[in-house]
Amino acid sequence: MSFSHQIAFGSTLRRLLFFFSLTVFVLAFSLPQADAAQSKPQHGKTAKTKVVAKRKAAKPSVTVRRKSVVRAEAVPLRPSFGQLAGLHGARDSLDLKSSAALVIDQDTSEVLFSKNDKAVLPIASLTKLMTGLVLSEAHLPMDEMITISQADVDTEKGSSSRLKVGTELSRGELLHLALMSSENRAAHALGRSYPGGLPVFVGLMNAKARLIGMNDTNYAEPTGLSSKNQSSARDLAKLVNVAHGDPILRELTTSPDYQVAVGKRTLQYRNTNRLVKNPLWDIGLQKTGYITEAGQCLVMQAKVAGRKLIMVFLDSAGKLSRIGDAERVRHWVESTPTAVSTPAPNTDAAVVSGRFSAKARG
Repeated sequence: MSFSHQIAFGSTLRRLLFFFSLTVFVLAFSLPQADAAQSKPQHGKTAKTKVVAKRKAAKPSVTVRRKSVVRAEAVPLRPSFGQLAGLHGARDSLDLKSSAALVIDQDTSEVLFSKNDKAVLPIASLTKLMTGLVLSEAHLPMDEMITISQADVDTEKGSSSRLKVGTELSRGELLHLALMSSENRAAHALGRSYPGGLPVFVGLMNAKARLIGMNDTNYAEPTGLSSKNQSSARDLAKLVNVAHGDPILRELTTSPDYQVAVGKRTLQYRNTNRLVKNPLWDIGLQKTGYITEAGQCLVMQAKVAGRKLIMVFLDSAGKLSRIGDAERVRHWVESTPTAVSTPAPNTDAAVVSGRFSAKARG
């Protein structure tokens, strides 16, 4: 081989070696990238699966935490008219919780105790005592059947009743439930079914109030659910005195319990005044009452230490405080049978269109 042929062969060999080396280099660089590209989606999928799993596992605990932080907000009770007038601040020698009270000797009309007795306040279901008096004096047939209607359902306060619309009871049964158990639908049905309707009946309630000297009293309806039914302790003492002379009212208001048949059911009712079952008390007539505007109320005729007493308690703050006030008066009279008049500091207030003035009416 000539020298020129050797040079050409060497040049060709170097080119082949260069291209072979270049091919090996390219392959060596490309394979790791391809492996990485193939493994990347698998890695991402695994991570995503883990995240989803973590979210699913954490979901119940998040729900529990949200439930655990829910809190019910307390709704403040509205003050009674007596509280708005500042009557609850009045102190008395017997430490009564009622903002207005009156205790008199029924036979002598002597005032044994008085506290804001001229203050005109809502009287709640004490209203039913006048409802019963008007109805009793009308001498309507007590066996006449009356049907509870939608008109008797309370839309004033939304109170419940076991006397469903369509229930049929006699006038006597409804009167018993209204006076003993303070049944609102029963009282409303009695007024609604009166000859001439509800307006005539309410008119008769107010006329009777004027007739017996209840000049600071107003009735708007026969149940006491309306705060427009208002009176004073002094006026209510007059009502108790007159109502006590009616044997029907004496019997029904002091009845401890009563049953009525409604369809296939027998409904059991109890007296709203627990004192009628107390052997330490000799109660001739009573009535309780409560709405927010009136507070806890109670009127009674009772014999204590041989004396016939009329007691009136209005706007007592606690559920049992009206009973406690009655017990305090009884203990006081029994410990001092010749108890003399004990007036409390008076902060008399009158109500005019739902507001109080500094001067009492009447």
